[in-house]
Amino acid sequence: MANRAVGAPPLTPPQPIAGPQLTTKPDERVAVVIRDRSSRWADATFHVAMVSCGVSILLLVGIIIYELVTKGSLAWHAFGWKFFFAHDWDPVNDQFGALPFVYGTIVSSVLALIISVPLAVGVAVFITEMSPRWLRAPLAFTTELLAAIPSVIYGLWAIFVLVPLLRLHLEPWLGRYFGWTGLFEGAPYGIGMLAAGIILAIMIIPIISSITREVMTAVPQQQREAVLALGATRWEMIRTGVLRNARAGILGGVILGLGRALGETMAVTMVIGNRAEVAKSLFAPGYTMASVIANEFSEATGDLYLSSLVQIGLALFLVTIIVNIVAQLLVWTVTRGTPARSHA
Repeated sequence: MANRAVGAPPLTPPQPIAGPQLTTKPDERVAVVIRDRSSRWADATFHVAMVSCGVSILLLVGIIIYELVTKGSLAWHAFGWKFFFAHDWDPVNDQFGALPFVYGTIVSSVLALIISVPLAVGVAVFITEMSPRWLRAPLAFTTELLAAIPSVIYGLWAIFVLVPLLRLHLEPWLGRYFGWTGLFEGAPYGIGMLAAGIILAIMIIPIISSITREVMTAVPQQQREAVLALGATRWEMIRTGVLRNARAGILGGVILGLGRALGETMAVTMVIGNRAEVAKSLFAPGYTMASVIANEFSEATGDLYLSSLVQIGLALFLVTIIVNIVAQLLVWTVTRGTPARSHA
């Protein structure tokens, strides 16, 4: 060990460097514990509240189905499956058959799809692929605004505007040139299956157009660029690169619009004519499952009469649920991988 120099101060062991001491007062520790307990209670309460909200929807659907099944059991025991295939609807003699209403619901909904699908898909293609940027947002907003109009307003518009146009112009023209088909024969009153189909078509255009725009937007931009790079025109790019890849989602939007058309009540009731018959001509009046419930439920005095209307409501409810489930699955098949495909 080296000798110390003469007169040098004595060596002292190194002392630890004093740093800031972290001290927690007793009241601060208590506050931390209280905050931890309150956070746990808040998380548990939030979890229970959210689970309750989700389960309540399932319970609500279950309660609706249970009530419809129990209230319609009398008609089911009296008629069985024949209830949906019988033509007679005679409340006086307790003879009930739902075939005219099933027929009217199917015909009016299919007619609405035939009219609305080309227009809705065309609007979606124009907004997504061809519209100028300054026109895109106003046009999309105007299209979706149609969905916010109450159905009774559509019914009033149909009575005062659509029905006179059909009676004076469209139906006479259809009867003159296409009456040989049997679909456009009879007196052109304006009120009937054709008017119901047209008003339903106007009401479901926003649904089909919105879903179509969503699935078309989900198609990756690289897909469009690849088709154009191969020398395709804009129409060929839209047809092969966009519509072909989005066809499952577009079909889902169409089925979703069908579900909306099946359950529409007020607007259809105001223009369809409300007569329980099965007629080939679209000029003839008809009836739908939704409109017969709205028209006659308050007048149903007998138990069998009331049970028959509830049985129609159960059938309409189940068909609507199935249609919507199928539509959501078809849309999901297109949009489920959107983030991954768009950044590929």
